This record gives sequence, structure tokens and C-alpha cells, in this order.
Amino acid sequence: MLASSRANSKHPTNLQGIWNNLLTPPWGSKYTSNINLQMNYWPAESLNLSESTAPLFNAIQELSITGKATAKAHYGAEGWVLHHNTDLWRGTAPINAANQGIWVTGGAWLCLHIWEHYLFTQDKEFLKQNYPILKSASAFFTNFLSRDPVSGKLISSPSNSPENGGLVAGPTMDHQIIRELYKNTVAAAQILGVDQDFQLLLTKQSQAIAPNTIGKYGQLQEWLQDKDDTANKHRHVSHLWGVYPGTDIVWKDSAMMQAARQSLRYRGDEGTGWSLAWKTNLWARFKDGDHTLMMASKLLSSAEEEFGTGEKGGVYKNLFDAHPPFQIDGNFGGAAGIGEMLLQSHQGYLEILPALPKLLATGSISGLVARGGFEVSMVWKDGMLEKITIFSRAGGTCKLVYGNKQISFPTLKGSQYVLDPEFIILK
Repeated sequence: MLASSRANSKHPTNLQGIWNNLLTPPWGSKYTSNINLQMNYWPAESLNLSESTAPLFNAIQELSITGKATAKAHYGAEGWVLHHNTDLWRGTAPINAANQGIWVTGGAWLCLHIWEHYLFTQDKEFLKQNYPILKSASAFFTNFLSRDPVSGKLISSPSNSPENGGLVAGPTMDHQIIRELYKNTVAAAQILGVDQDFQLLLTKQSQAIAPNTIGKYGQLQEWLQDKDDTANKHRHVSHLWGVYPGTDIVWKDSAMMQAARQSLRYRGDEGTGWSLAWKTNLWARFKDGDHTLMMASKLLSSAEEEFGTGEKGGVYKNLFDAHPPFQIDGNFGGAAGIGEMLLQSHQGYLEILPALPKLLATGSISGLVARGGFEVSMVWKDGMLEKITIFSRAGGTCKLVYGNKQISFPTLKGSQYVLDPEFIILK
């Protein structure tokens, strides 16, 4: 399905794609940028469909132009901004109710796809062409962020935690996305050797942004105040953005990772189709293979309730994802989750079989792609790695981690390396 969203298309995949059969489809069958548009492209890099991302980057380029007008008109700010929805005309202004429309980090989230494309492909020319988009998105927040009068920290206000809880000051998700944007913009500027003063500004501001906070229930707080409700089963798990697709929370900070996992436990295992897909990826990042597979199984369960009483999150008979109704994002997000179950590379190394379920104790896979430009194939038996093959597309150092084993070795562009379970290079 993603492959059919061809590289020469003018537009990225929307909520229903070419499979919509209505003149007035749900949500206009357009682009919701608080999860759905981004989820459509989650598997593109890791599942070896990188060429399918070209329409997305074309849209981001256009949004960065219209978004400048919105930033100036609505906030008196430099740079560009996108709220929670856009369309063929690349509108960027707030729409709908305040608890959805006034959310300022849609464009910043899309910028992650630019940086990820560079990490997976090591295409420096692509990074050079798109760096101005990252810089301009960051510039908006250097103007927009304000001081919280209580903590003195920089916060995003006004905004919301998408579709949950109304208009607030300082939702956790915003701060995670902005920190990630700043970090990636600084890294890109360093690679390109530009904007040293701007790098210093972003680094200083990033350190001043309100941090992730653990609340009274041991949970990662969704908001600046500790007001999470453990009975809240909302479909969005926005405050876990820093776990996936972001990298604001990783296992290096095990206490925060545990708090994020506690939040997901409270939120529960039910949800719309795309919500189940997001939770599949999150449980993979938490390295719980059995829970990951359970979420993927829920995603692939029938959307039709017993006795014709209605529909739920899952899939229809043709395996199209059900919000319900049909949305294409859950299909793509679920596929990404299977990739995350078998290979992760977001922490600067390739982690092999990080969330392998007991029910998939024996198997093989080929053609996965890791950051750094490495194509990966592997075979495992009885829950243990037997062989891994690495093809280096760009050269550079390859660092592998499997359980307690680690290896780091130089690679040549266009060369293949076969390793046994002890990470001895066979050829």
C-alpha cells in the first residue's frame, strides 16, 4: 500500500488514499498532522521503502512556506508552524475546536522525518537542501516559547495534548517534540558546518524547556501539572511521543522509561486501529516482545463486533485498518511496529531482536534498514540469533548490540558482512 504511494506523486498519503469511495469522506480524507500523516510514513525508512517518502518531503516544503504566513499572522513569530490538520492547499492555521486546532507542533513533528531520512540514507545533499526547513521550524519556537511563572521553565503555550484535556499551557508532548527538533537541527547544522550562533541558542533553550516529569502514580505526566487520571483510556498517548517515534526518552534514563511504561499500562490495550499500531511500537521500544505481539494481534483482529452490534479498532475483511471507519494509518503503523520488534537503531547502535516474542522464537527476516545506512538480514532459532548479515550502503562504523554482546567495526560502502551469534565476522 505504501509502495503504491509512488515517488512521483504530488501529494503524500492521506487518511484513506485512493481507496476512499465517498464524495464526502470522514475527516475530508485529508491530512491530520497530530499522528495520522506521520504514522503513514513510519515504516518507510526501516522497511526499505525510502523512495516512497518523496511526496511527503514535497508537502513539508510547501507547508514550510504557508506556515510562515500563519506564524506571523497568529503569533507574530518568525519561522513556520503547522497545527493539527492540512489539505491539498497546505493550510497551516488552526481549525476545528480549541482542544484539537490550537496545537503548534505539527510541523516540528514532520521535521523529524527529514532528519530520519538523513540518518537512514546518509544523504548529505538531501540534508543540505532541507536544513532551512528545520532551521525555520526551530526559529518559530525560539519566538513562541514563554516562561512558566511557577517553575521558570520554558513552555509551549497555548497548546493542547492532542484531542485530550482541552487548551493548556505546557503539554508534555510539545516539549518532547521541540527538544527533539532543536537537537536534530543542531546536529544537522554541525554536519553542514553552519549557524554556530543559532546552534548555541537552540542548545541553551533546549536545556530550559520544562522536563519530562514523573507524577504521583509513578506515571509520566501528560501535562505540566500532575493531573493524570489513571482511568483515562484516551486513544492518543501523546505524552509517550518521546519514547516512539521520538528519542527524548530512552533506556539510558531508566526511571523515566519505567514511568512512560506505567502510563501506557494505565492507558490500556484497547483503542482505535491507529492507536493499537502506536501502542505496538511503544511496547517494542519497551522491549516487551510478548506485549508487542499482543498489540499487533489486536490490530489485526476483526473490527466487526459480535452479532453485528457495531465496529471497533482492528481490521476489516480486506485487512484495511479500522479507526473505525477505515483509515490507512494503522496498516502502516502496525508494519513499523513489527520492524521495531526485530531491529532498533535509534540510540546510535543497531540492537538485534530487542523485543522478540516467545511465539516467534524461530524465524528469519531480510531487507530491514537501520540508521547509518545499513541493510540487515538475520536468522534466529529457539529465541537465539544464529546469523546476521549487514550490507553497508554508505560506509562508516557499524555498532551492533545483542543482549550483553557488542561489537563496533568499520565498513566499506557497498560491502557485506556476515556475523555469527558471537559477533565473529565470518566474511
